[in-house]
Amino acid sequence: MKSNRSFTFDELMTGNRSEEFIESAYPFMKLMMQYQCAMLEVRTKFEVLNTELSLDSDRNPIESISCRIKKPISIAEKLKRKGLEVSLQSIEENLHDVAGIRIVCFFPKDIYKLAEKICSQDDIHLLEKKDYIENPKPNGYRSLHLILEVPVFFANEKKWMPVEVQFRTIAMDFWASIEHKVKYKKNIDDSTAEIVEKLKECAEGIHSLDMRMQEISEYIDSKKIGHRKFPVRTGEI
Repeated sequence: MKSNRSFTFDELMTGNRSEEFIESAYPFMKLMMQYQCAMLEVRTKFEVLNTELSLDSDRNPIESISCRIKKPISIAEKLKRKGLEVSLQSIEENLHDVAGIRIVCFFPKDIYKLAEKICSQDDIHLLEKKDYIENPKPNGYRSLHLILEVPVFFANEKKWMPVEVQFRTIAMDFWASIEHKVKYKKNIDDSTAEIVEKLKECAEGIHSLDMRMQEISEYIDSKKIGHRKFPVRTGEI
């Protein structure tokens, strides 16, 4: 009769249960590898765009790129919250944010330009778009979220994989990081109206700062009349 007793990691990795453990974990590990590869494909696309667009504006639109694969416990908890089965098939069919990329830009206009350029590529499918910059969440959160589907070529198959991309300015990213630490790490309830209102006020102030800095940048660019990136040499046409 099959035992219902759970086994510790050490027990599974010693004796005659190690092969059973590795065998059962392999399909999940393979799926996570595929998400990892898809994430790297999309990251490379943004790195190429960042380099190319810097030639036109004398600066890079992207300040930083960070990537993450959702942890197994987070995947399971999200499926359970949705009332869904915890299985590989369920992950592939219902979760689009297993692989995630955060693009931090200098100005809001950089976000929209990058989003436009990536979505115009013929091997990218836009599955979903949520613009929390134009339509911020009630707590003041601002960001542009895209779910992109990209083809990944493995040894024996081509597979379309989803990757979530979040775009923020430096200021938006600062606010989101602090808001998460202050509110969720300290277990502050949403019903604490004073805290919620103060965070929202900060978010609005940060957005105003973003727009003001963008205006200053555009003003400086408008003054670069006749500016050339390279010196003119004698006899240059």
